[in-house]
Amino acid sequence: MTRMTRLACASLLLALTATTASAQSPATRPNVPSAQIMTSIAADSVTVTHWYKQNVYDPGDNKIGEIMDVLIDRQGKATTLIVGVGGFLGMGEKDVAVPFNAVQATTKDNSKWYLVMNSTKDALKSAKGFKYDRNAMTWIPEDAPATTGTQTAPAPRSTK
Repeated sequence: MTRMTRLACASLLLALTATTASAQSPATRPNVPSAQIMTSIAADSVTVTHWYKQNVYDPGDNKIGEIMDVLIDRQGKATTLIVGVGGFLGMGEKDVAVPFNAVQATTKDNSKWYLVMNSTKDALKSAKGFKYDRNAMTWIPEDAPATTGTQTAPAPRSTK
């Protein structure tokens, strides 16, 4: 074997060894628990798309708003819905916060799935409004000044 061939083979062997070693040891971060892989999903589970960007109706089947966001707590439980109400084609719309359990899923004529809330459009229009602060990546009262600067990451989830 020529010196050049031996050098090429040694380089190739070193590259393969490094690639194999790095593929075998997954990257880990301190204080981050290992992911749990599920083998089944609870039968009563539904996707967030059943709420997000869906219309909300009052008990009389009148449209009163649209779900603009679904907020979850640090344990992953859905707690709040942001409902857009009023306006026309996005102009003059107001976003209000309601508890997640204030909106109930039901079916119409036992077929079409939709969301109902025991409220009125006027009650939502008169409620305190919120706006999304892109810098802070959170909803803030509509009369609060927006933050400036860089985006901040959400606080870590509790490991309890």
